[in-house]
Amino acid sequence: MVQAYMLIQTEVGMADSVTAAVSAIEGVVRVDAVTGAYDVVVLTEAATADHLGDAVVSRVQRVAGITRTLTCSILKI
Repeated sequence: MVQAYMLIQTEVGMADSVTAAVSAIEGVVRVDAVTGAYDVVVLTEAATADHLGDAVVSRVQRVAGITRTLTCSILKI
């Protein structure tokens, strides 16, 4: 299983709707609205890195109201 955190910036006032939309995407484990440079933090997972990018991350990035994302893969060292 491959996991990654996605840090999301949203348009002003869109964090709640982005959080709700992202929560419904398969492969999203947890979604939290946060304070700071980013508005939403998402924990994602998939069977492979390719599936994570193709099926999860790309779908999150298409949610209306998102202006920028940063994906941080989780390493198991």
